[in-house]
Amino acid sequence: MPISFSREVADVPTRVDDFLAQRVERNVLASLLVHARAGRVAGSGALFAWGTGEDGEVRFYATRTPDWPLLVSELDERDADPLVARWLTHDSGVPGVTGVPASARAVADAWARRTRGRWGVRHREALHLLSEVVEPRRPPGSLRRVREQDRELLIAWERAFVADAGIIPSAAAEAERTVERRIETGGAYVWHDREPVSMLGLSPQIAGTVRIGPVYTPPERRRRGYASAAVAGVCADALARGARQCMLFTDLANPTSNKIYAAVGFRRVADWEELEFNP
Repeated sequence: MPISFSREVADVPTRVDDFLAQRVERNVLASLLVHARAGRVAGSGALFAWGTGEDGEVRFYATRTPDWPLLVSELDERDADPLVARWLTHDSGVPGVTGVPASARAVADAWARRTRGRWGVRHREALHLLSEVVEPRRPPGSLRRVREQDRELLIAWERAFVADAGIIPSAAAEAERTVERRIETGGAYVWHDREPVSMLGLSPQIAGTVRIGPVYTPPERRRRGYASAAVAGVCADALARGARQCMLFTDLANPTSNKIYAAVGFRRVADWEELEFNP
């Protein structure tokens, strides 16, 4: 099976975009490809790979931007070994893999066989979908888009979110660019109760789906319903503007967040894992 590699996003054919738009489990890869095509991906050294069948149809897609793990779409187990074999010739220091569990684990097993290393689970998450909002109890304040004067506060909150969530350390260094990208695409919101008290990010619509995240409320502002109201408000607005559904990821180790999002209408539909490689 042909596998193509490139460090230039312009080399990625548009049929990859079509492939990624077909399933909600591919939304993260699809939105990252949208940002890459628009020149909004932080850092350098991104690597793109896609496998095709004899008919030219895309079978899978994988990408990585240092220092993040490899992101992979669903793939057949037999495709994992040739992908990893070729990937290691371009990127021998890949630190892990993220995706739906079966695909991520197939890639991790192939990596372990070729490197004699070991892998472990770093994060387990659940993917949730919402097509109709259940209005929560409304706290004081209102939802609004981020303004220029909110920028520094959001950067600080982004770094705090990264620390709380245990995301790779370099994500904190990228906070400024991450916030800038959300503001540029109109995907940055705050719940305002005399001052900003909670933030929410929204990714571009892909095939009728918008992705919520991150959602962050400082510790001293929690348990007041701000995050629930912000999520409900952004989802209601996205659906009113033509989105078919909203999605988000929750940490399976955090039962509170899972309960909060279920209360506003989200339902768990799939699992997601980040696996860490140990050479």
